[in-house]
Amino acid sequence: MSFHLRLKAVVGGACLIAACLTAAPSLAQNRAADLREQVGAYAQPSNAERLSVLLGQLRAEGFAPTVETFEGGGRAGPMQGSNVVVTLGEGEKEILLTAHYDAVRLRDGTMSHGLVDNAGSVVALIEAAKILREAPLSHRVRILFFDQEELGLIGARKWIEAHGIAHVAAVVNSDVAAYGDTMMYGQNNGVQSAFVTRAVQELCAEHALQCVDFPEYPPSDDRAFSAAGAPVVSLGFQDEVGAHQMWLAFNGGETKGLAEGFVPQVFRVIHSKDDAIEAVEGRTIDLAARTYAALIVKLDAQLR
Repeated sequence: MSFHLRLKAVVGGACLIAACLTAAPSLAQNRAADLREQVGAYAQPSNAERLSVLLGQLRAEGFAPTVETFEGGGRAGPMQGSNVVVTLGEGEKEILLTAHYDAVRLRDGTMSHGLVDNAGSVVALIEAAKILREAPLSHRVRILFFDQEELGLIGARKWIEAHGIAHVAAVVNSDVAAYGDTMMYGQNNGVQSAFVTRAVQELCAEHALQCVDFPEYPPSDDRAFSAAGAPVVSLGFQDEVGAHQMWLAFNGGETKGLAEGFVPQVFRVIHSKDDAIEAVEGRTIDLAARTYAALIVKLDAQLR
C-alpha cells in the first residue's frame, strides 16, 4: 500500500472511531434497550449456558470464535474451562481486549446472574469488536473472553501458559462495566504499563470523558498479565459518586472519610442476588464499547 493510501486508511479509521465516541445521544438511546437485553441473556443457571449465549451472540454478529478448553477448577476440584477468542487483523504483535464471562456461585449454591460482573463488559467487547473490524489496524487484535476468573483468574492464567506474552504489545481488560458514565482505571500494573495508562489519560482528555485513576485498583484478569510482565490496564464503569467512593475504599487509608461500615454500591451488587438486570444501563454498554474501541485504535497507532 502506498504512503498516501495508507495515510488515507489511517485517517479514515480515526474518523470512524471519533464518530463512534461522539455518537448522537438519540442513537445511543435507541440502542440502549437492545444492549440491555443482550446483557440480560447471560442470566443463566450455569457458566456452560453463559458460554452458549456468548458463542451465539458472536456468531450472530458474523464472528467465528475459537474455543480453547483448559483444565482448571477451584476448591471444589478440577473443572474444565473454556476461553473464547475472536481475532481481528494481522501483525507480528497483538493487542488484547479482555473480559471474563463467568459468574460466581453464591453461598446458597445458585449462580449469580452476573450482569454487572461481568456480562456488561462482555457485550461491550462484542460491540467494540464490531467497530474494530472496520478499522485499518496495524496489529493483530484478539478479543478474549475468559472463563473461571471468579475461581482465581484461572482462564487468563491458562491462556498465558498456552500462548505466552512474547507477542503481546498491550492488554486492555474490562471488569464491572454495566452502569454509570464514569470510567475507572488502574495504575498498579507495573512500569511496563505506563504507556497504556498514558493512552487512557489522553483518551479521557481528548473526548472529555469522565475518568478516575486508581493508584490501587481492585484485582481482575489484569493481575495475571501484570504478573507475567505484560503491559496492561484494567477498566470499569460506575456512576460518579460510586467511582469516588470506591477510590476511597481502596486508596483512602485510615483517612478515607467513609462512614463506618459503609460499602460502595457496586460491592453490594456484585457477587449477590442483586447483580441483576435492574442494575444494568444500556447506555453504559454503548459508551464502554465505543471507548474501548477508541483506546485500541489509539494504542494501535502509538505502537507502530
